[in-house]
Amino acid sequence: MMKLLVTGATGQLGSLIVQHLLKKVPAEQIAVSVRNPQKAAHLKEAGVDVRHGDFTQPDTLKAAFQGIDRLLIISTADGDRVQQHMAAIQAAKVAGVSFIAYTSVVNARESQLVLAHDHAKTEEAIVASGIPHVFLRNNWYVENEKDMILAAVSGAPYLSPIGDGKVGWATRNDYAEAAANALTLSKHDKEKYELSGPLRTHTELARIVSEVSGKEIKVEQIDVDTFGEFIASNGVPKEAVPFVKAIQSGIRDGALAVESDDFENLLGRPLTPIKEKIREMISK
Repeated sequence: MMKLLVTGATGQLGSLIVQHLLKKVPAEQIAVSVRNPQKAAHLKEAGVDVRHGDFTQPDTLKAAFQGIDRLLIISTADGDRVQQHMAAIQAAKVAGVSFIAYTSVVNARESQLVLAHDHAKTEEAIVASGIPHVFLRNNWYVENEKDMILAAVSGAPYLSPIGDGKVGWATRNDYAEAAANALTLSKHDKEKYELSGPLRTHTELARIVSEVSGKEIKVEQIDVDTFGEFIASNGVPKEAVPFVKAIQSGIRDGALAVESDDFENLLGRPLTPIKEKIREMISK
């Protein structure tokens, strides 16, 4: 029996991926590696094999990956990501894992995006491991824009520090389904999937928000420093502001403007229109 494992399965992306896997394969074929198994009690009840795995404790990963054939490494969100990912790759080698899928970022090894460095190092390490693999190079979740969208619908200007920079927004659920497909596909004809939705500017996104909400949304172009001051005064921790600013600068310079039909091909269907997700966001 082929055994699949998803790391970080109680996170926002991971939990959606497991939901999609449960529609595709029997629960007993699915394992998850989580930092806090108590948070995955609902998965255990559904018949999923819940294992303790902490990226900062490599020995737990070696134990969690035992008997696993196909592994999905969801990139971690905090701490020394490269070190954490290296621990997972090493644990996969020790456990005899035969396939790795990894959630990366668009154009990871050539991108100037501040996020890309850790993903590039991880991709290189997976290649060096010799384990067959695919890289799921995610663009941007439309859910990342939720706070700005809700504020704009309430009458605030839509602040944009990215100018004419384009983003391939798509729903987190589409990214999750694509990852579940990648993990269960027996054969891949490519090593990397550039998972981008249709490219849009903030102005084009605001037009969709306006259409869905029936309200006029005004986009206010600002520079990155002004944006940094705005988010710092609206609850973003001071130490996180330079990182957020660097991401916005990268987007402004075209780091997310990657066009590809890989996403639809991996899904086997058209992408969910982001209009639907925006409608859901503003109706809650």
